[in-house]
Amino acid sequence: MDLPKLNVGKRFTLPRPAGSSDALLLAHLGQREKAAGKPMTVVTSDAADAQRLMDEIAFFAPELRCALFPDWETLPYDTFSPHQDLISERLAALWRISQRDKDTGADVIIVPATTALYRLAPPSFLAGYTFQFKVKQKLDEAKLKAHLTL
Repeated sequence: MDLPKLNVGKRFTLPRPAGSSDALLLAHLGQREKAAGKPMTVVTSDAADAQRLMDEIAFFAPELRCALFPDWETLPYDTFSPHQDLISERLAALWRISQRDKDTGADVIIVPATTALYRLAPPSFLAGYTFQFKVKQKLDEAKLKAHLTL
């Protein structure tokens, strides 16, 4: 498949293809960008389209590691906070994006346009306040306590 070259900072648009052919095209683009060692971000019109593309790209290119950065699913004037599961999904997606070169990283990031408009904390903040536990790992209680109490 002869695919167009993607240029950094340049907009690339295509008319909406029929059926799942958009996911097939994005899967091929994702494979090419992965081979070049670059991540690819897909901005969709809404959350439903993002979820659809996530499922279909995984079908067409199972070797691609896709990450969905979900929407908050709240309105600006809502008085309640987003659900804890949603917060966890967003943090997991950000962590996967930061782990790009490792096995747990992401090659293709799919994000709804409304979600892409929100500001995020800098990557250094997320890196400074995350930690991992491994099975049978010995923990220093004082360091853990200091890390958990900002």
